This record gives sequence, structure tokens and C-alpha cells, in this order.
Amino acid sequence: MLEQQQLKRILEAALMAVGRPLSVQQLSELFDPEERPGNAAIQEALQAITADCEGRGFELKVVASGYRMQVCEDLAPWVGRLWEERPQRYSRAMLETLALIAYRQPITRGDIEDIRGVAVSSQIIKTMLEREWVRVVGHKDVPGRPAMYATTRKFLDYFNLRNLDELPSLADIADLDTLNGELDLDTGEFAPVASSDNTDLADVETETETDTETDDSADDRSGDLLADVDLDDVAHDSPAHDFPPETHS
Repeated sequence: MLEQQQLKRILEAALMAVGRPLSVQQLSELFDPEERPGNAAIQEALQAITADCEGRGFELKVVASGYRMQVCEDLAPWVGRLWEERPQRYSRAMLETLALIAYRQPITRGDIEDIRGVAVSSQIIKTMLEREWVRVVGHKDVPGRPAMYATTRKFLDYFNLRNLDELPSLADIADLDTLNGELDLDTGEFAPVASSDNTDLADVETETETDTETDDSADDRSGDLLADVDLDDVAHDSPAHDFPPETHS
């Protein structure tokens, strides 16, 4: 049986090396069967690592997919300077769409358009699907059977959330700028995603929507967008493990 100090060192090393969240089950698979610690021992070691990180420049964060070693969020302004690329910005149109999917899931593109009062850019949906922040969880039983969208564990992981309960309450959000701050949508991860065309998503998405509305009308409407969401219909109280199982074609 491994001593706790050695167990802590192994778990710490694995989490720092992998660069993504690991569940307790995945951590247990690091060990041979004859020396494999129980889940309780692993969780105890993880709690000890969390305590050891107090006051340090990094922390052990619990997100939807498991445990992740990461730089403390308040140090992002300094650490972010290690990367030359600018962090990607997200347009107001994308924030509105993402917020509606997060709070009203499952939701169709048509439902989003009805609330926003403007056609949803295909580029916005494509971007969120490619980043695996949202996925198709079914089709609405109406003519045309439109796809229904919901958020994923990667969405929760990216925004440092354990489950949907940790989303800011709609009653506490005055506008999308507040939501932007609550979820750190301006900065995202410390290392921007490498791209051959590093055009800001805000610029791309704004261009794709100019055929359906002007920027001024979008700004006038967006401040009241979240107020239009029916709080009785908000689906933000489902823990991550209650998501429908993800399927791959």
C-alpha cells in the first residue's frame, strides 16, 4: 500500500503533466491492480493537495470532468503575457446564443431566434459545436424536427464550473456584460487556441449578422435579452452527471 505522501506526489505529477481534468477513476488507473488505492484514499490525497496549494500560484480545481491543476484565475493578467496571440473575443451575438443554450437547454435554433428577434448566424453555431461547448441532444417533435442544443462537460470545464448549478443566477445578472465577467468570457483559457486565421470571433460573427440587423439595434436589444427569459423554464439546476450520455458517430 502506498503511503499518502507518495500517493499525493503521483497524483500531483499526473495532473500537472496531463493538462486536462482527470476523474478519480482515471487517476486510479495509474496504478497496478495490486497497489491500486481505493477511491476514498485518492479523494483524501486530492483534498490534501488542495490544501497544499493554498497561497500558491496554482490550484487544484474541480470541474465537471474531474480534477485539474491550473494557474489561479487572479494571476491571468500576468501569465497571459507569455502568449503573443491575443485572447479571442466573443461577440455579443455569441454570448446571447450561448447564454440562452446554457439557461434554456435543450433549445432549438428557432427558439433562440424567437427570443433574440434575429436569425442566428450559422458561424456561431458552428463555432460552439467545434469547440464542443454545445451538442445536439435530440430533435424537437415538430415539422422539420429541428435539432435541440445543450451544453457539454467541455463547456463546464472551460468556464471552471462543476455543474450547471454554478452558473450565475439570472436574477443576479443585469446584462450580458455582467455574464461576460461572471464566466470570464473575455479571457477564456490562458493559452489562446492556435489558429491559422486568428481573426477575432467577434469580428466574424458581427459580419455574418449584418444582413439581418444593424449593430445599434443589436446593442439596444441585448441589454434586455436575459430579462425576456422565463425563469420558470430555466434549466440550470441539473448536475453535470445528469446530462444525456454523449454519443459519437
